[in-house]
Amino acid sequence: MSKGGRPRKVGDAEKRLLRQLVEEMPLATLDEITEAFCTRTGLSVHHMTVRRRLDEMGIRREQATLPPPQGELEQRYGYRPAHRRQQPGQRYPSSLTDEEWRLVADIFESDGDRGTPPRYPRRLLVDACCYVVRSGCSWRMLPKDFPAWQNVYRTFRRWSQQGKFEQMHDRLRIQWREREGRTQMPSAAVLDAQSTRSSPQGGTSGYDAGKKVKGRKRHVLVDTLGLILAVSVTAASVQDRDGAHPVMANGMEKYA
Repeated sequence: MSKGGRPRKVGDAEKRLLRQLVEEMPLATLDEITEAFCTRTGLSVHHMTVRRRLDEMGIRREQATLPPPQGELEQRYGYRPAHRRQQPGQRYPSSLTDEEWRLVADIFESDGDRGTPPRYPRRLLVDACCYVVRSGCSWRMLPKDFPAWQNVYRTFRRWSQQGKFEQMHDRLRIQWREREGRTQMPSAAVLDAQSTRSSPQGGTSGYDAGKKVKGRKRHVLVDTLGLILAVSVTAASVQDRDGAHPVMANGMEKYA
């Protein structure tokens, strides 16, 4: 009899059944134990009642502990040695390999012999541009084994206006799609926008009240593999529906 005078639903026989259920289902949750107990006994018992009776019998649920790792565990995130590998022709990990340069050399090399001969190899200038874009450093912080930063910056501006980097990206995207067994031109695309903080130097900026971010907003159009098709950068205050039109028009012009 309980202290209140009402007989317990879970007596000694029911406790033995509870112990048997725990032995049969060691990985079951408290609700599963309660459901199985009610099914076998025909009683209607709350799961807290079952928990108290299990505590009285000294049965408690404990978190399983994993055995100590044998040896050093492999890091599964961040950069690995494969990301930092350098082949003999590379100055830095961001530099193009010989095979990569062979695939895109015709984009940057000039046709014909007119004009002043180039002062620096085109591949060295491409590697310098890739170094700045990949590392995020300022142009003035280019390593000394690259050409003068003023020369690299002017070259980067000129090639960007000519669309050479975009041509290189389009060529790499086509190769990747062919590698995945897709057609060269995508038939479906996904559009999304992201607001990011920006530095006070240059460019338009605004305030995105929805995300509470002051800066710029990038509207990105990608294919079903996640490869970039078109990008548009606006102030963060521009609504997604308004910023979607330029990037969609650019994508339709190139791939429709």
